[in-house]
Amino acid sequence: MPYRVGFDVGGTFTDFVLQSPTGELATAKRLTTYPDPSAACLAGLDQLMAAVGWDEVAQVVHGTTLGSNIVIERKARGVGLLTTRGFRDVLIIGREKRYQVYDLQIEKPAPLIPRRLIGEVTERVLADGSVRTPLDEDDARRAVRELAARGVSTLAVCFLHAYRNPVHEKRVAELAADEAPGMQVTLSHEVSPTFREYERTSTTVVNAYVMTALREYLRGLGAALKERGYRGRLFVMQSSGGIATAEAMERYPVRMIESGPAAGALMAAAYGELTGHRDLIAFDMGGTTAKLALVENGRPGTTTAFELHRVNNAPGSGLPMNIQAIDLVEIGAGGGSIARASLGVIAVGPESASSMPGPVCYGRGGLEPTVTDANLALGYLNADYFAGGTMTLDGVGAARAITDRVARPLGLSLEEAAWGIHQIVTTNMELATRVVSIERGRDPRALTLVAFGGSGPVHGCRLAQALGIPRVILPAAAGVTAAIGLLAAEVRFDVARTYVRRVDAVDVAFVSAMYDDMTRQAAEVVRESVVEGDVVIARSADARYVGQGYELTVPVPAGALDAAALADVRRSFDEIYAARYGYANPSEPIEIVTWKLSATGQTSPVRLRRASETGRARHTGEEAGESSARKPGRRAWFPETDGWIDTPVYDRYRLAPGHCLRGPAIVEERESTTVLPPGVTATVDDYASLIVSVRP
Repeated sequence: MPYRVGFDVGGTFTDFVLQSPTGELATAKRLTTYPDPSAACLAGLDQLMAAVGWDEVAQVVHGTTLGSNIVIERKARGVGLLTTRGFRDVLIIGREKRYQVYDLQIEKPAPLIPRRLIGEVTERVLADGSVRTPLDEDDARRAVRELAARGVSTLAVCFLHAYRNPVHEKRVAELAADEAPGMQVTLSHEVSPTFREYERTSTTVVNAYVMTALREYLRGLGAALKERGYRGRLFVMQSSGGIATAEAMERYPVRMIESGPAAGALMAAAYGELTGHRDLIAFDMGGTTAKLALVENGRPGTTTAFELHRVNNAPGSGLPMNIQAIDLVEIGAGGGSIARASLGVIAVGPESASSMPGPVCYGRGGLEPTVTDANLALGYLNADYFAGGTMTLDGVGAARAITDRVARPLGLSLEEAAWGIHQIVTTNMELATRVVSIERGRDPRALTLVAFGGSGPVHGCRLAQALGIPRVILPAAAGVTAAIGLLAAEVRFDVARTYVRRVDAVDVAFVSAMYDDMTRQAAEVVRESVVEGDVVIARSADARYVGQGYELTVPVPAGALDAAALADVRRSFDEIYAARYGYANPSEPIEIVTWKLSATGQTSPVRLRRASETGRARHTGEEAGESSARKPGRRAWFPETDGWIDTPVYDRYRLAPGHCLRGPAIVEERESTTVLPPGVTATVDDYASLIVSVRP
């Protein structure tokens, strides 16, 4: 196994991991730099690779939320849209649904493209792919020239039913090259060849919106790595949980819109496999946000109805994208989430101090108290050992900010205000956890929680107590788990196309030919990643009862697509529908609306070393070797003990497998801090993870 590198850009910290040929992991963290996150990336890589030559590295994998930040902050300029005449307002109208029916003050996110930069072209393709109105090429040329004159340099083209017949979109791309040389063009039939006009248009627009910035970013990173001697290709994590080359992501940047959080869910599933718990909740709490995902039977759930920038996590309130993505719930609850007194109570987030200026305790000019400031005031964090001692925290400044902005306005003591902040952010995450468990038909009391991220182990046990989750897994190097997950991903590319037919009326020859074409497209992207071995093809389909508006994804058997295969699809639909909703009607006709395919290629797997491989002896019994791992204790706040209590502190790196700890206790490592409240016990397993038993 050669050297492999993963680095993940978060809102507050950028995380790094280097895996050696023997499986050892070296990690690092740096504050994310703005407005150019690549500065922190390159500085951290230089530090990580100080003793290793870049010519020894076989693979570099990157995860970033840069794309979602560009969309949320509306940073792009010069992006226009060309659509079928009469459909100029698709983005504005959307679905006409109110995500909160009784709230008269709701506001949906504004369209990414203003109406003056949306052009119309005379053409019309019907739902069966036939041409009703031929493309008016003179009209198309005029529309392109007008948008170019208004400053459009990147053009999204989304014509009605182009997913069935893209001939007009292809021709407009040729005309745009004539009329506006240098204009970047994104075509909907390449980005999202599926039905539902609003979602397809939104997906195409997002792809165009982030294309220029992400292309420049990825090319800059790739060039910098080559200058350092790296001879391989830069890979990028996709929202689906698979990786692809940076060159592929330059063409389809919408697929990496949530690349960082996906890696964490993958690694949570890997830890679940190692410990024998395949049904779990992945809980990733960083400096800016908290991300949660349900993992069932060892695999994170996925969705093709992804929404970015939801309002209070309400379905239908965000910007929709038809991309394959790990089904995550993301909320503004992180270490940098800002706390304040509001209407007589404590409110936390979603606004974040991020890395600039950061929490008050960072000493970088922040004035508003955050969750990290509260955790420091409660004694949970070591001011002299934050991020492995690379940062010294300002406890006096944190206490002053909490007192001035929260405690005094509400008539609370410093401890009460700090504990209130800690409780409120945990409650916010509890509500999000219910979304990914109870609203998915799963009882959290029957699941395991895998808590990671820089702040995850601080709050993980409290979150489990609130929900009755009996077990928490706290991985070693929890603060960089997502970066490790980058090395656990397969090379993957997903393709989907719409062809709406009742399952008993499917044109088998047509779908077989369509699948062959999809296979060629997906395999080509995987092959360009220089994957060794076979490319594995998996087929699926989105099906529903006739007349329904929502679908479930079901597997399509490999091999010839015939009547027997379609019968298997029907049986699978009934089983999945019954599992989701508790009822299925095998006599009710179903239809398939979208046919999907995934091509994967195996890369070198991430391998976590057992204690026996590192030469560390296994301890037995509660007290065995405990004294060697003890650090100077400190006073910490636990309301179960009526407030402040002298709390034992442990060095995570000196805790060998078999060590057993009882809360209250604090465990410190470079990447994160673990807080074990009263009533829990934690045992170190063979992979140095803390397996926590939570008392109901």
